[in-house]
Amino acid sequence: EVQLVESGGGLVQAGGSLRLSCAASGFTFDDYAIGWFRQAPGKEREGVSCISSRDGSTYYADSVKGRFTISSDNAKNTVYLQMNSLKPEDTAVYYCAAKFGRPPDGDSWWFEVEYDYWGQGTQVTVSS
Repeated sequence: EVQLVESGGGLVQAGGSLRLSCAASGFTFDDYAIGWFRQAPGKEREGVSCISSRDGSTYYADSVKGRFTISSDNAKNTVYLQMNSLKPEDTAVYYCAAKFGRPPDGDSWWFEVEYDYWGQGTQVTVSS
């Protein structure tokens, strides 16, 4: 059974940092992609970042470029999202998701329908 477990969320002041973790189990860390998504109150869920296991390609939403960094540790089956210079508008529940098959690309990595498994989410709150 594929499982994704997010951790690392919390309350932080604007300008601060958090590192989210997505621990994956139940599948071979081989040809896959892990995406981070977030949903703020009253808003639709949006793609934040994605990393491909095939070639390490990474993708970011414009709103987080230069502030967030996605990385993976295959030995630990874990993907991280380092979030720096946090803003109140980054407040949301953050989810990680796994997709298999067609590797992500710049035009569609944020398509939720392409992700097969989702974690339960972790709350990130940024105070002003």
